[in-house]
Amino acid sequence: MIGMKNKVWISKFTVNDGTTVTLDESSIVVFVGANNMGKSASLKEIFQLLKSNGTGKIITHVEIESIGNVDDLVESLIAASKQSSSLQQNPTFSGIGYSVPKDNLLHFWNEYRSGLSRLHSLFVNLLSTETRLTAANPAPNIAITSEPPSHPIHFLQSDDRLEERFSNYFYQAFGKQLILHRNAGSTVPLYVGDKPQINEGEDRISRGYLNKLEALPQLHLQGDGMRSFVGVLLSAFVSEHSIQLIDEPEAFLHPPQARLLGKMLAKDLPMDRQLFLSTHSEEFLKGLLDSGNQNVRIIRLRREGNINIVNQLNTQEINEIWSDSLLRHSNILNGLFHSKVIICESDSDCRFYSAVLYSLYENTNGISPDVLFIHCGGKHRIPVVIRALKSLGVPITVAVDFDILNSESPFKDILLELGGLWHTIKDDWRNVKSAIDSKKPELLAKDLKDEIEKAFSDAPTNIVSGDTIKKISSALKKSSPWSNAKQVGKSFIPSGEHMKAYDRLNDYASSLGIKIVEVGELEGFIRTIGNHGPKWVNEALKMDLKNDPEVKLARDFVRSLIT
Repeated sequence: MIGMKNKVWISKFTVNDGTTVTLDESSIVVFVGANNMGKSASLKEIFQLLKSNGTGKIITHVEIESIGNVDDLVESLIAASKQSSSLQQNPTFSGIGYSVPKDNLLHFWNEYRSGLSRLHSLFVNLLSTETRLTAANPAPNIAITSEPPSHPIHFLQSDDRLEERFSNYFYQAFGKQLILHRNAGSTVPLYVGDKPQINEGEDRISRGYLNKLEALPQLHLQGDGMRSFVGVLLSAFVSEHSIQLIDEPEAFLHPPQARLLGKMLAKDLPMDRQLFLSTHSEEFLKGLLDSGNQNVRIIRLRREGNINIVNQLNTQEINEIWSDSLLRHSNILNGLFHSKVIICESDSDCRFYSAVLYSLYENTNGISPDVLFIHCGGKHRIPVVIRALKSLGVPITVAVDFDILNSESPFKDILLELGGLWHTIKDDWRNVKSAIDSKKPELLAKDLKDEIEKAFSDAPTNIVSGDTIKKISSALKKSSPWSNAKQVGKSFIPSGEHMKAYDRLNDYASSLGIKIVEVGELEGFIRTIGNHGPKWVNEALKMDLKNDPEVKLARDFVRSLIT
């Protein structure tokens, strides 16, 4: 419809856990969560509740607001709809997806808060993963100057600037232009490729130009990705439904196109409509956040029995999270789509633990738990990641090396972010730390000085090489008893009261989700393998992770991470 003066929008909706979400008329609501948590079902229930107000299983209540009056509505429909000629006093207005008798408009409009009924298709559109693939099929040809549009492609056909805009969108995603065929007979198809040049004396309906155009591939015969991308954009940008619901817009798209689509929907969507989305794509979500749109709302659903628990982020919270470079350029947001996230210090930790977890369920009838291992480039970044994921109700476990106990920060910060009370274990932590600090280091001050001087004297040039830096770093580690503690782990703690203090500390931390590697560090799980980091992991993955007795400690630790 062109120039629609009337509009309806959802002012608030309530979920079955009792949470009420309040919206404005331009809100972009994104449902995220693990599989089978109710994302797609929520969209379908909202769609139905807008038609006939009632109660859904997940969405229990929807409230609607509007602008405009029935005279505005009639005026808009006269200008934009096809009218039946059988009843001149009470024509039926027909258009894209709707058919409404004029005499019904007053009744339906005045009663919209009880459900939009026959007006539903005027204002609300649900785009499923199936319907988007056919949305870009050739439209039936109409007389553009005298007939109202009956297909989204007709809007492109009647507006050169809109066609060019869509072609630019398509080019950004696929490196090809989108061209409308204006003289194809009974249909109006879209073509894909480099737009043919219009030679002197030709126009867009000249035979020479059309021959070149028809040599290009037709969009509806291309892959699902291209068709889905255009279908989503046509639905969101061309139709004037004031409430758009799109289930998994990223379906059929590769990650770069999914991210671009998210950015386009949030950045370029007309401001006079609401958008409700469900997604299982980290890249699509990143695209939405890249747009800088202040109307984006992220709602994560999780299920406990028959109750859907809601956690939501508003604009300010999203801005705080998205301004952090670690979150912006990592896979951490992927945690929103899993049942649990396990935060590790390094990529090597993630690779090894996830491989061990997979081995536990390999060749069994069981299904591996829906967990995601992520790393954050060192223990000092862990609190930032916890804060971001916790705000959306993502269950979290943290796997940290033994030397997390070496200093109050970030151990205290991690504990507090996970809901712990520092005073509960503060004395025990000090007890353990002082016991390790008091142990004699591997190198005394004189020995450390000698090793550093030797590292410089062995250097072949005056330039400090990577090898020299590595030798100095190794010497510095030997000067601290914590270097031994990290390699040995729990057994480095003196027996007696110090060990009892550690056990109390470890039990409390574990109850919060902090799992300390008691063998010291990753490499301590399998000591027959040399090397460190990625090289160690590469060798470890060659072992029989499911059955080898030497891997038992690692298997037990991974089981503790997922319980």
